[in-house]
Amino acid sequence: MSSVRRHIIPFLLVILIAAASCAGRRSKAEHKDLIPPADLTSILTDSYLADGLLGIPEVRYKFNESDTLQCYIDIIEKHGYTKDEMERTMRYYFIRKPKRLVKIYDKVLGKLSEMESIADKDLLTFDSRSLNIWQGERFYHLPGPDSANIPWVDMQGSFFGTLYLSFTIIIYPDDQTADPHVGFWFSQTDSGAIEKRTAITPVRLLKDGRPHTYTLTIKNPYRGESRLRGWFTGEALAPDLIYHQCINNVVLSRSKISK
Repeated sequence: MSSVRRHIIPFLLVILIAAASCAGRRSKAEHKDLIPPADLTSILTDSYLADGLLGIPEVRYKFNESDTLQCYIDIIEKHGYTKDEMERTMRYYFIRKPKRLVKIYDKVLGKLSEMESIADKDLLTFDSRSLNIWQGERFYHLPGPDSANIPWVDMQGSFFGTLYLSFTIIIYPDDQTADPHVGFWFSQTDSGAIEKRTAITPVRLLKDGRPHTYTLTIKNPYRGESRLRGWFTGEALAPDLIYHQCINNVVLSRSKISK
């Protein structure tokens, strides 16, 4: 919010000063043919975004001053209004209703902050995918074309610390898994060939034929090399049962590298 506020204040001041300079043409601001507040908020929001893009050197060099002005006019016209209506509206608010203009300005800030929040979440999602340490398949489907696509997990690595496992799963109603749940565990074999296991807390899965996305926080207590093993639906496959499930978008990540 603070970064948006710092950058939008100069932008709006430029618009207000331009509107005020037009006030000398008439003795008073007219209250007619004004752009409604909701549309004005959208125009100012889009104009601010365009102003930010034009501030990027790689974009700016492609436009001369007249092109830049036309860019803002295009935004106004895209919303169904003219440059004159925009000037008249800004002049009216600037001269007659400055407090109401502040409220419109706050709504612009709100929309920009919402966009910023969505962009931050998308960036986090991108970062988590780019740091995906999942070693298995990204997509599993039962029944599959061959036995290689069985959702059994067995991977080895330095998994010590807190990890985040995210995946989307569909379990269809005709699937005969008795108790579908996330059934993974960490294991480590010591020098005496004795295996230690730490199970991940089971998470029950819905069997309704719809996609459900789960994000689990899992902790591995074993330093050094260890294994992550198990089944997405909690059990080994039995030859006499029907399985009908789909797992995709598997991401295993960590917030930082544990030492």
